[in-house]
Amino acid sequence: MEGEYETIELEIQDYVSPECSCKIEDMIRDMEHVIDCSFDPVNNLLTVKAHRGMVKSEDIIERLKCCAVRCMECRPVYEEAQIEHKAAKMKKPMHDHHAMMEAEMKRHFIVAAIFTIPVLALSPSIQKWMGLSIPQLPILDILLVITSSIVVLYGGSIFYKGSIRSLRMRMLDMNVLVSIAILSGYIYSIGSTFLFEAPDFYWEISTLTTFILFGHWMEMKAARSAAGALKELVKLIPPTANLVRDDDIIEVPTSELKVGDVLLVKPGGKIPIDGVVIEGETSVNESMITGESKPVKKKKGDEVTGGTINLEGAIKIKVTKTGDETAIAQIIKLIKQAMTSKPKSQKLADRAANYLTLIAILVGGGTFIFWFGVGAGSLFALTLAITVIVITCPHALGLAIPAVTSISTTIAAKNGILIKNAEALEIAKNIDIVIFDKTGTLTKGEFGVTDIIRLGDWDEKRILEAAAAIEVNSEHVIGKGIIKKAREEGLKIKKTEKFLAVPGKGAKAIVGEDEVYIGNANLMRDLNINLDEYEDIVSKLSSECKTVVYVASNGRLQGLIALADIIRDESREAVNALKSLGVEVAMLTGDNKQTAAFVAKELGLDTFFAEVLPEEKAGTIKMLQEKGKRPAMVGDGINDAPALVQANVGIAIGAGTDVAVESADVVLIKNDPRDVSRLISLSEKTMRKMNENLVWATGYNILAIPAAAGILVPFGIILRPEIAAITMTVSSISVIVNALLLKRAKI
Repeated sequence: MEGEYETIELEIQDYVSPECSCKIEDMIRDMEHVIDCSFDPVNNLLTVKAHRGMVKSEDIIERLKCCAVRCMECRPVYEEAQIEHKAAKMKKPMHDHHAMMEAEMKRHFIVAAIFTIPVLALSPSIQKWMGLSIPQLPILDILLVITSSIVVLYGGSIFYKGSIRSLRMRMLDMNVLVSIAILSGYIYSIGSTFLFEAPDFYWEISTLTTFILFGHWMEMKAARSAAGALKELVKLIPPTANLVRDDDIIEVPTSELKVGDVLLVKPGGKIPIDGVVIEGETSVNESMITGESKPVKKKKGDEVTGGTINLEGAIKIKVTKTGDETAIAQIIKLIKQAMTSKPKSQKLADRAANYLTLIAILVGGGTFIFWFGVGAGSLFALTLAITVIVITCPHALGLAIPAVTSISTTIAAKNGILIKNAEALEIAKNIDIVIFDKTGTLTKGEFGVTDIIRLGDWDEKRILEAAAAIEVNSEHVIGKGIIKKAREEGLKIKKTEKFLAVPGKGAKAIVGEDEVYIGNANLMRDLNINLDEYEDIVSKLSSECKTVVYVASNGRLQGLIALADIIRDESREAVNALKSLGVEVAMLTGDNKQTAAFVAKELGLDTFFAEVLPEEKAGTIKMLQEKGKRPAMVGDGINDAPALVQANVGIAIGAGTDVAVESADVVLIKNDPRDVSRLISLSEKTMRKMNENLVWATGYNILAIPAAAGILVPFGIILRPEIAAITMTVSSISVIVNALLLKRAKI
């Protein structure tokens, strides 16, 4: 049960290399009562699923402190928006750990770059290369040691701290590799200056440190482009709202609003929070939430969403949701959930990155032993060993998938598609059949009464009156259609006694002095009512795509109520779009075969499943899976929840119930079935980028390691450490840039 668990979100405040992700996750998973854990290195988000009330965020923070990893609990969305607003006014980021880490890396780079200049000027090998002849005085050696020490000890300290943290986690990562590379060269050079006669390594190590710092600074800037989605969404929330109190308008922080507060929203202003219009009419731009650019008319009684823009008239709204219950908070929650969830390819890449670090150390050590053993000299052997260690850094492999996941989930959200689980993006491209629920998904779900047919003692008015009395207890669209018709006819809705719902069949209740049954043919058969003589009437109505509701009392059928549900125009486009992708399209409904056949024919569906009871829907999906199909289920009701869970990808349509949303892998904010083909298209593009990044990251190492180890030495080609640093940087930045190209994709 979902209620037995809770999710704790933490933001890591330190720079943790992507290849450490799996180690952090394993460490937290080992805690008692923790069910699962996932870390997103692009957004620095740690998500922990645990038994409710059994694990505190403080416990997790303390566990991470043991490994020198600092973190804090994520703030509520509206509180975060308030801080963002203050930060904007102060023109500096507040509590943005990505920005803080980027600034720290920049600071270390600038200091290293400044002091690398005198190191180069003082190095004999550089002087010789430039044709200069400067006497080598002892004071110059001391200056060379001091300036290079500043570069290595201050500039590289950011990596040494990270390596201590990694080693505490019993993890070998990029920080460890860089620390080994820099410090081994530095210590060797110090020894050559004070202990033994040998060429020094100062300028190589100084430039290596500077290049690595520059590379990581650029990488962080690129990563922030991939990680900015959540901040942009938070910025949609206005920091203040105009609260109506008596006859006064008071400006108050949005985070302090309560359910029931009345707000004034002026033309051109953002709607600060979810509510319902109680006065005025306007048009609202909801594109930032739904991806739909067309303005939506709003009048008294209509719901409005926080973060959307009021375009025309001034309106007053009553707050209906606050905090984590608002639409934008839920969207941000789902995006965070998607970003921290991991497709199988990422889990594989994380493990591969761990092994690659170990390979780097072993190959680096082996390279030194080989070249020193063949008499190439200690400096040459150390140069190649350091080059191997630097160039083999698995940073690109660790970033390859998270960068794409972060961007693709953002693109999806901007198009009104909320990915709850990144694995769904990985699977969606392989879907070969999409099964739609009919009512409210392929059809509008707005049923209207078209026919009332008298079959017994009751007249049409009494049939409608009895049906409305029972259906007033129902939330089903058919029930709403009957209630709407009764009110249009001016009928008074009678009170009922002993109401009982019959799942998948209908309901019964005492209306006045009569025990009335209302429902489908299965309910009538349970009452032993013979329907054969009415078969022609029912068939005619069904052939017109009308849903037939039976009304019975006193052991006989009193009448029929026929209702029609309008097929969405978008449904035809959705079916055609899916077929163009080579995907079969089917429909799953509890309606009779005639109605289902009519809709299927109208839309050009490949197949349909009719008269399926709620408990049989998941079984239908399972049956398709047993035949080797990979189905996606699209639905919007409580009855669809088991089928959504059973399907390879469960897709909840926007107007769905909370249960359907909880059961789904993907939520479509708009009530638009065309978004299913957009999801599949995005999945294909996302997986293409993931595969490109993985091929590049692994291919780079396959080629780079032998080259760095000296396989090209017989041809006069030697890779130096600073070249390795540039290559490593290009490799890491390239996977991020390739992921950023996904932003240009059209879905």
